[in-house]
Amino acid sequence: MPAMTDNALRTTPPALLDKSYVAARQAFTEAADQAGAELNSTVHPLLGLNGEELSLDIATLGPPDAHKRVMIVSGTHGVEGFCGSALQTQWLRGFRSLPPGLGIVFVHALNPYGFSWIRRVNEDNIDLNRNFIDWNEPLPRNDKYDNIARLLVPEEFDSDSQTRTFAELASYAESVGLDAMQEHVSSGQYSDPTGVFYGGAKACWSHVQLENIWAEYLHGARQVAVIDLHTGLGPWGHGELIANDSASAPGFTRATALWGDVRSMADGDSVSAQLTGDWLGAIKNWSGDTDVTACALEFGTVDAMSVLLALRRDAWLHAHGEPLSDDGNEVRAEVRAAFADDDPAWIATCWTRFIEVLEPALRTN
Repeated sequence: MPAMTDNALRTTPPALLDKSYVAARQAFTEAADQAGAELNSTVHPLLGLNGEELSLDIATLGPPDAHKRVMIVSGTHGVEGFCGSALQTQWLRGFRSLPPGLGIVFVHALNPYGFSWIRRVNEDNIDLNRNFIDWNEPLPRNDKYDNIARLLVPEEFDSDSQTRTFAELASYAESVGLDAMQEHVSSGQYSDPTGVFYGGAKACWSHVQLENIWAEYLHGARQVAVIDLHTGLGPWGHGELIANDSASAPGFTRATALWGDVRSMADGDSVSAQLTGDWLGAIKNWSGDTDVTACALEFGTVDAMSVLLALRRDAWLHAHGEPLSDDGNEVRAEVRAAFADDDPAWIATCWTRFIEVLEPALRTN
């Protein structure tokens, strides 16, 4: 019989989400220390919302040369780190032991700036999961986004503007279909630096750090399983596994063998639009001969239009408003509500699904 851990099953679900990046980071590092993990941190060049130091933290368990390694990532999209951090921390609190030949790498707050500022994007308004393109090639075009950019993030965002732009966007959605609109808006764009789902103009700080992490902690493994934790798409509390690969790719075959029901973003079968520049799609360029099985685990929160409105208001705030004003506090509360449900039943539901996904990945043959 293959060996596996029952560590996470010894713990109860997280009771509540932490209220800030600072609290989440403290809880994670304390849990990692309690578990006996090796903890390494890289300090971000900027400060957080309340002037705090920001850090990307790595906690590792098991031998560094383990033939199989599992990487669990939180905070690719900053505000989504509230859920991801809670799941990582709770698992570490229940840790007991690992089977031989297995190593675990927890990446906490890949985008610490967005986590602290309660933004999905980073310090440059970059959506990290649109930043992993080939920067030696011409920038991808998204003309469909350009056509509605002024509606998505207008210069004024008072009640009249919200009503008008929402009506125009609803009309656009009716004309092209909701799925097509989602693709036009969220697949990624490289022409509007203050807009939504902006991919950037170069590899950003978190992008560089992730490549370094892969080279340092995953190099030389025969097998790697990757779980990238996300929130904001799909039914409330449901955790959909999303692969970058098409169903015909070897990585997708490995994912379905490991987890069963996996949806292909490339084939249009998932709650996500097909993305340009997501980091799971870049892994193949780093992994050499390693067999990589990688998925995003996406937990639903509120409806898609509420999520989009929160992202639009956030982009407006940082492009045209005052982030540290009362408006800023209101927008941050709206963004948090769109990506981090403080109902204990929600994180309990996410926890159950997280365990369902993580435990098979921790088996060794």
